[in-house]
Amino acid sequence: MPKTVTKSSTTTKTLEYDVSEQLRTPEEMAAYLDAWFIEAPEDAAGIARALGDIARAKGMTQVARDAGLSRESLYKALSENGNPSFATILKVAHALGLRLHAQPT
Repeated sequence: MPKTVTKSSTTTKTLEYDVSEQLRTPEEMAAYLDAWFIEAPEDAAGIARALGDIARAKGMTQVARDAGLSRESLYKALSENGNPSFATILKVAHALGLRLHAQPT
């Protein structure tokens, strides 16, 4: 006698993950950015988005104010399609309390 296979119809519900909700301390923020530098050193857009994640964790309005930028321009610069200037990256890093440094590879 053939077996009857019944397919169940289940729906998987996914939730959007926002890493900025997990970045609570300056050490966690620095480690997150450092991981981007190590794992994807040539991904400028990814590193800019990582700065955006950290800025959202600290509060985008305050970071924009501290960097001398408007909140809207900061969101745009650090978005997926943004292309921030190096000067903007330096201002944002300073506003976030992060220091970029070089070391030999």
